[in-house]
Amino acid sequence: MNILGIESSGLVASAAIVNGEKLVAEYTMNNKKTHSQTLLPMIEEIVSAAGMDICDMDYIAVSRGPGSFTGLRIGSATAKGLGLAVNKPLVEVPTLEALAWNLNGCENMLICPIMDARRGEVYTGVYESVRNGEGYMLKQRMEETAEPLATLVEFLNGQGCPVIFNGDGVAVHADYIRQNMKVPFSFASRTAMLQRASSVAELGAIYAAEGRSVSAAEHAPVYLRVSQAEREREKNV
Repeated sequence: MNILGIESSGLVASAAIVNGEKLVAEYTMNNKKTHSQTLLPMIEEIVSAAGMDICDMDYIAVSRGPGSFTGLRIGSATAKGLGLAVNKPLVEVPTLEALAWNLNGCENMLICPIMDARRGEVYTGVYESVRNGEGYMLKQRMEETAEPLATLVEFLNGQGCPVIFNGDGVAVHADYIRQNMKVPFSFASRTAMLQRASSVAELGAIYAAEGRSVSAAEHAPVYLRVSQAEREREKNV
């Protein structure tokens, strides 16, 4: 089963192809170019380099959000456009779960992805990596949400076990975490810190096997909260 993974929910633009348990190709960029400039050419390049065609994909897995409003719209439009063009179903992968998947296999600790949501808030969820046969699976310990970092830290301190953080929120909130965490904690390595399309594609394969796919026309990103522009408009009504 060929899965194309698309990730553009944050700072990184990333595309990957997964076939079975094999990562065929991955292309990730984090150099401040806009996702609208980079994402589609990246997809075309890895598909071509792998000697494949978009029509060879069985599913297109896309990071559904939360994240950057603009980035999510670009990723969503790209996935929908490709899905409609070649009549392929989409698999909607929660961004935070895909971030946690970067650290799947970290036993005896909580995995906590944090994405900066501004105004002192983060998009977050809490996961635990548990053995599943010869591999691992993620067990959700706190549902994805947008909330103040202080509330998250209080929750984590109350769990009484070590925590590993990843996501772009680490760079923004590392000092607060260092000052307020009461349980042992660590930060992920650079290669596991930010979003990766390979994680989206791998989770997409699992979701697809469970029948959790939608048509390209049905897909819509998940923002968790309204945009700044919408908040300003509501204030002026």
